[in-house]
This record gives sequence, structure tokens and C-alpha cells, in this order.
Amino acid sequence: MSAEMVEAIRGIMESDSNISENMLKETIENFLLAAYKCTYGTTENAVVKFSEDMSDVSLYSRKVILDGIWDPSVEIELEDALKLSPDCEEGDEIDILIDPAKEFSRKAIQTGKQAALQALRDIKKDGLYLEWKEKLGQIITCYFQRERNGNIYVDLKNVEGILPKKFQSPRDAYSKDNKQIKALVTELKKTKNGLQVVLSRTESDFVRCLLENDVPEISDKIVEIHKIVREPGYRTKVAVYTSREDIDPVGACVGLKGTRIQAVIGELDGEKVDVLKYDSDPRVFIKNALSPAEVSEVYILDEDKRQALAVVTESQFSLAIGKQGLNVRLANRLVDWSIDVKTDDQTEEIEALTAESRKAVNDLFSNEQVEDYAEINTISDLPGVDSKVAAALKAASIDTIEEYLDAYDSGSLSGIEGVTEEELAKLHELVNSVVEFVEEESAEPASETSAEEQEEAAPAEEEVYECPECGARITLDMTACPNCGVELSFEYEDEE
Repeated sequence: MSAEMVEAIRGIMESDSNISENMLKETIENFLLAAYKCTYGTTENAVVKFSEDMSDVSLYSRKVILDGIWDPSVEIELEDALKLSPDCEEGDEIDILIDPAKEFSRKAIQTGKQAALQALRDIKKDGLYLEWKEKLGQIITCYFQRERNGNIYVDLKNVEGILPKKFQSPRDAYSKDNKQIKALVTELKKTKNGLQVVLSRTESDFVRCLLENDVPEISDKIVEIHKIVREPGYRTKVAVYTSREDIDPVGACVGLKGTRIQAVIGELDGEKVDVLKYDSDPRVFIKNALSPAEVSEVYILDEDKRQALAVVTESQFSLAIGKQGLNVRLANRLVDWSIDVKTDDQTEEIEALTAESRKAVNDLFSNEQVEDYAEINTISDLPGVDSKVAAALKAASIDTIEEYLDAYDSGSLSGIEGVTEEELAKLHELVNSVVEFVEEESAEPASETSAEEQEEAAPAEEEVYECPECGARITLDMTACPNCGVELSFEYEDEE
């Protein structure tokens, strides 16, 4: 290998002291292939071979042996091949050693070097990507480097780390005096300058990882986290549970005198953290989710629509709602129910309104029943009637309500065997409350009125008379006979 090529390879190695053996091998191979392609226009028949101890590398051109060639870049004459290997035959392939000092120009070497450096950057980028991919969803500790447009850039040694402004908690404040930062790895981006690691301190998983680091029961899966909801910088709610009866999941997370949860709150710069117990019963879970408020009772309003009512005392109402409704809003997200919080007095008002509505419905239903009872004809069909009394009356030939009323008016009810005066009084009260009495109009007056109306409506028939002189037809409105011309005069005689 030429001294110039050796120097180029040494320059590549010195560009990164952390280069691995495999990366070095691949870089040198890319370097030689790029120089070969610059000289011969192809790399299809180029072969790179390394010694076992990586102390030497050789480049070969693999050619086909033919008796009469067309393309000398991939073919070799049989006569020339026999000089290199006496045992070769036509149709065989032979590897011919390339001497870079003689075959490669300065331009080819520079081209190979540039290609090798680019390949090295790509290899490093892929290697770093695989390395950081394993850290996705984990918390790392990094150091403040600089700030630009609200974004924090941190030092991660071999890659660039960024904590965007939108992923910073409102409580976070960074400066060169406060260099150390804990953040969650959320995303990896490949840029033209390499790999960029995106960090976050606002994700719910950030709190989850902090709890896993500070609570051994969570990292050992003894205590499970059901769900975490968070308003970064203000409040976080964590629902936990365990299948072991001898473990208090909330107590395990809080720790002795609150030491464990205080460590998490300290990392969140004083953000409030509520740890509560998950329960499969939505009533209990909702009551727990509204902590630190004490809930008196929870009512399920609509299970399909997942609507519930939480009742608290007047002193606990503001605590249950939280500042700007934050506490109840987080509780809604945690339990996945729509929670309406009311005080005891507000609930009583609602119950009073509900009672009035229920009474109105009952009254309406009672009116409908009265209309239905209008069709009742017999004593036994009356609602709530004593069947013994109805049977005794029927035995006395009093079966219908009309028969009963006739007997009542005539005073023949007393003395019926098996029926007391008190029972008859109750029956009569029932009849009066259920039966509606309607007076029917007589048919004859209706007929007379109708006849009179018809007589008034019918036109009067015109009376016809005869002329006393000629006997011609005359009427009352004539003053002279139309036939003979005699003057006419009509006189009326009173009927005695």
C-alpha cells in the first residue's frame, strides 16, 4: 500500500479515537472501494482482504479468464492468467492484486478518503441510534450547556441533547449554576450534524420513572401503577394497587414519614403529587380520586354515559374542585368518568326538585287511571275493592255499579248478609272517588229542538188563490188579476 494511502487511513483513524475495530475495518474497506471505483468505474469485481491480526489489507480485482477478451476491467487473457497461476483454465476467476501506488491517482485517493469519512459518520450515527434507542422511555442525568429561544441544550458527550421549551415544567429554572438536569428520553432525531436526543420533564412517564427509582415495590412489580394524570408544574395524581393483602400500596409509595414521595416532589420542584388507591368499584375510585378532599357519597347517574355525582360538605367543596377546577378535572381524567361535585345543601335542592317532578308524574298517571276507570262497569272491577264484599253483593243480585247506585238510593243495601255498615261505607267512598257520573240529556227535547230548527230553516210555502171573477190563479202580493184585470183586495178573518 502506498505511503500516501497509509497516511490517509491514519488520518481517518485519528479523526475519532473511539472508533471500534469493526468500524475501522468497514471504513478502510469503503475507502479502498471508493478509490477503486474512481479508477475503474465499478466495484462489482473489487475484493478487499484483511489479515487475521488486522495488520495488513489488500485490494484485488477479480477477473474472468477468457481466450479473447472484450472488457479488460473484468476479463483477462488466458495467456496472461497462466503467467500468474499455471493451473488456471479458461472460464475460471482469478484475483489480481492491485498496487495502489501504481494504479490509483492522487484524485482517486482523495475521493476514497472523503467517502470513507462520510461512511464513518454514517456508521457512528447508526451505532449511536441503536445505543440511544435502548434508552427511550428512561430518565437520564445530563448537564446544562446553553439556552437558545427558550430551548435548553445539554451535554450528552457523543450526541446533542435538547430539552424543548414545551417539554419544560413551569417550575423549571435553569442556569449555569444549576447544571445537572434529570429528564426523560422521548425521541431520537437524525440530523445532518448527527443524532439529536429529545428530552422531556412534562410527561406522565417522567413521574412513573421517578417512582420506579425511589419505590422498590414498584420496580419489583409488587405495587402496580394503574394510571398517572398530570398538569405539569401544578398537580399529579397517581393511582396504585397491589394483589398482596399485606402491602399498603399508597403507604409503600409515600414511604416512612413521606420520605419517598418527598424525593419525587423535590425532583418536580414542589409540584403536588397525590398518591391514591385504585379500586374496581367506580364509586370508591371516584371518592379516592378527589383526594385530598373528603367525599361523603358518590352516586352513579348514568353508567352508560359514565356520569357520577360526588357529594361533599360545604367546607370540602373548594378543596374537591381545586384551584380553577384542577382537582376535579384531573380526577375526571384519572377515573375516565364525568364527575359533578355538589354540596349537601345543593343535593337536597336537587332532591326536592326531583320529588316535585316525581309527584307531577304520579299525578298525571293518576289522571290517566281515572280515565281508564271510567270504563269500569261491575263492582268486582273497581281497583282496591274488597273481593268478599263484591261477592256478597253479587249474591244479592247487585253486580254492576248502576245496580249498586239504585240499591244505595233505595236504601236496600243494609241488611245484606256478610257485609257490615263500615264495609259498605268504604265501598261507597271508593265508588265516589273512581266513578265519574255523567248526566245524559233527554232524546225528546233534542228531537223537538231539531224539528223547530228544521221548520225555521225551511222556506215558507207561497199561498195560492183564485180570482173571484174569472177563476185565474192569483197570489197575496197581487193588486189586480193578471187575467181579467179586476182589482184585488185581501182580508184576514180571526180564528175563534
